Amino acid sequence: MAKNTISYKGYTGSVNFDADDKLFHGRILGTTDVIGFEGTSVKKLEKDFHDAVDDYLETCHQIGKEPEKPFSGRLVLRLKSEDHRAMALAAKNAGKSLNSWIVEKCSKSFDLS
Repeated sequence: MAKNTISYKGYTGSVNFDADDKLFHGRILGTTDVIGFEGTSVKKLEKDFHDAVDDYLETCHQIGKEPEKPFSGRLVLRLKSEDHRAMALAAKNAGKSLNSWIVEKCSKSFDLS
């Protein structure tokens, strides 16, 4: 089974291909609501994924629920106090906030920039 992801309006879905059924299927990641989609071709899969996200957002609006937003951009880290201190000093020496310094290091480490 091949595995990939697809994105639309800030939502990411995991995509699997079932060779026996010749069917792509997936689920939106990062929400507690179960939102699935499928298609017999990539084009149909993309359309069903987009429709699933749009339907989810519309349903949330209709029932007055705030849609879950996966990956808000906030991340809480737990680390040893000596590591925290070392990073804070490195950030200060670089003339940056600790947050900016960590974002820069992560972006470079994962080639996100």
